Amino acid sequence: MSAEWIPANWPVPDNIVAGTTLRSGSIASLQLPGKPCWLNQRHGAKVVSAGLYGVPPDADASVGHKPGDVCVVKTADCLPVLFCSTDGASIAAAHAGWRGLAAGVIEATVAKIACTPSDLLVWMGPGISQSAFEVGDEVKDAFVTHDPGSAACFLANERGRWQADLYELARRRLSALGVTAIYGGGYCTYTDRERFFSYRRDSHCGRMVSFVAIKTLENTGIAAS
Repeated sequence: MSAEWIPANWPVPDNIVAGTTLRSGSIASLQLPGKPCWLNQRHGAKVVSAGLYGVPPDADASVGHKPGDVCVVKTADCLPVLFCSTDGASIAAAHAGWRGLAAGVIEATVAKIACTPSDLLVWMGPGISQSAFEVGDEVKDAFVTHDPGSAACFLANERGRWQADLYELARRRLSALGVTAIYGGGYCTYTDRERFFSYRRDSHCGRMVSFVAIKTLENTGIAAS
């Protein structure tokens, strides 16, 4: 593994490159096949088409369909969720903190991709783990109202609050849509200080960048591999 980034571990076609930069890395050093589609992330569910905007649009996900498209999200505890169609023709990246998940960012992203959910591959990048993610009743209620079964994603702690499993909450949303090929998870941005930024651990911190890109004919890889 590079000291600069984690490659996404999912069975995508060879024309796709995806992963997450580490706190010691920079997306500028990866020589991606195009320029990233930066977003002004708002913890919502708005999805835009990947492109080069003069001003980053207010959105929490982007979708790409052509060579050179690079979908990116910035996170430091929130969950980055990357999407790719099995034929490598469509990609997306979503910023899925608890507010975005509850607002439906995953559902909105899958709808924007316009691909049969069973033909989607998903990789969940580094986010905060359940043991480190304490939340209040309002967070649990936001999910259980939509999906009563999601109550199993919250464990009561000795402080009368809840430990929320962000990864499992995302999996439930994906599974409900018919997405079955779900990879990644198992990271913890809060406890892995060496590799990851964490807003809950250090409020004044940087951000990792999770990316998924469709290669051009001239670009067969990235320099940091």
